[in-house]
Amino acid sequence: MADAATDAVIQAAETIQTAHINRHPSPTHDINPSTAASTKEPVVISPQSSSPAQSIATDEVPLSALRPQRRHPQMPPLPDLRFEQSYLASIKNASGPGAVAWITLKDQVFFPLLQGTVWALMLSGWHYLNRSTKFSGHSVGARIRRWWWGVNNWKIPTASLKPSLNDKQLANEVGDYYKAQFSHGALD
Repeated sequence: MADAATDAVIQAAETIQTAHINRHPSPTHDINPSTAASTKEPVVISPQSSSPAQSIATDEVPLSALRPQRRHPQMPPLPDLRFEQSYLASIKNASGPGAVAWITLKDQVFFPLLQGTVWALMLSGWHYLNRSTKFSGHSVGARIRRWWWGVNNWKIPTASLKPSLNDKQLANEVGDYYKAQFSHGALD
């Protein structure tokens, strides 16, 4: 009974998967289909009943001539970043199903895991290195932070979170603690 149910599930999954695989993709269409940025179409201006040149007096200079709009540099078309296109391009030269499985596992599991791990470690290291520069820095951000805390009448922390080894009060408190703990009167 369990084998028949498992077999039916596997067959359904295979049917859905094989229905979506294009066995012979076209390099011109399937790898990088054209987008709106791929082609350039000229602008066609329709004629109007009254042209702007007729409404301008002969002694007036139009503002468009005095202050022409700046031309922006032509940008290249946006790259196609859809997953399917990059996936088809990466499995294009795969030698067999094992290579396709490896490429899929690499693209879907290993690289995102590695990217997330590196990003988390970088953020953790950045927070660790900048833990004490929040208020002591001379950057614009530190100045704005100190100004904002002053505007709101908040107490700006001056001491660091960890006690310093040069703190006289801490040294006296530790000395008093050890004297109280290890004096001969306390041991009797």
